[in-house]
Amino acid sequence: MDNERHDNIFDQPQGEKPPAFGCEPVRGLSQAPSRPASKAGAGWRIFWGIVLAMSILANVGLFLAVIGLVSVFAVGSAPGLHEVVIRDGPAGAKIAVIRVEGIIDGELAEDVRRQLESAQEDSRVKAIIVRVSSPGGTISGSDQIHNEFSRFRQQHAKPMIAFMQGIAASGGYYVSVACEKIVAEPTTITGSIGVISWYLVVQQLLEDKLGILPVTIKSGQKKDWPSSFRAPTPEEIDYMDKRLVQPAFERFVDVVAKGRQAVLTPDEIRAVADGGIYVADEAVKKKLIDGIGYLDDAIETIKSMAGIKKARVVEYRKPFSFADFLSVKAEGVLKLDKATLYKLSSPQVLYLWTGY
Repeated sequence: MDNERHDNIFDQPQGEKPPAFGCEPVRGLSQAPSRPASKAGAGWRIFWGIVLAMSILANVGLFLAVIGLVSVFAVGSAPGLHEVVIRDGPAGAKIAVIRVEGIIDGELAEDVRRQLESAQEDSRVKAIIVRVSSPGGTISGSDQIHNEFSRFRQQHAKPMIAFMQGIAASGGYYVSVACEKIVAEPTTITGSIGVISWYLVVQQLLEDKLGILPVTIKSGQKKDWPSSFRAPTPEEIDYMDKRLVQPAFERFVDVVAKGRQAVLTPDEIRAVADGGIYVADEAVKKKLIDGIGYLDDAIETIKSMAGIKKARVVEYRKPFSFADFLSVKAEGVLKLDKATLYKLSSPQVLYLWTGY
């Protein structure tokens, strides 16, 4: 009888309630209709997940936009550099650290000029430390920075020393000799007194690979010397050496002679002006620098020169600018325009240590 009753339960049509016999309903039958509902629930979860992700992205974008607007308005309302304290001390006596960092060019020269202006406008600045970490760069940029330091020393009775870190070679050394003394960290690479010139010859690439034949129409024989469209002749190389490299080299030697005249003779300068580099201990022996130490040693040296016992050490830095952030991003994109092609094809005459 029990078996017959259970068989009748399974024989009931779908949708009808089985007769009550005081036993539990079969679980498999009662849960079967729930499958479509679980699929619908999963779909809604995916939908709301997408909405949440889009909302988060929108809020992040809005947050960055607000920061950008605030920074732009902040820079616009308070132009100039911000003073940052790197060694605490009394505000009545300050030592300003002027940074010369990275490849030297016209932009860095302008940044150095603005730092010096900030120091000049503060009567509490008693001395200057020029913090150099650079392999050099363009001749004009190096000379502009050297001129700014020389002019500052002439106009203000404040001691100025150079403090070298990492690499201070070629143009980095060129700007350093404008200071009264030079102190370098033990691992600093310096020297490289000399000039380098280079350019690209793309003749084979254009003619043999791309089938492009450059045509040059010139008013005189030397108008296109040197040319990226053909290999240089010995006459062209000699011409560029005499007209560009040697004059720049002689100016470099003259600048070092004036800056180091108290410790170096002209013959001694010529002996080290072969483009060679020196670590700090060898540079001391060659009289290219005056001492070895770290920033705190340079600070103690300049305090002694300025006749002060305590001082606040400060740097001048650019405020955050959203426009600068966007310009850095834009510079990371390679642009093959006329200016870029001109830079690649024109000879570069540099005060630069290329081992950097």
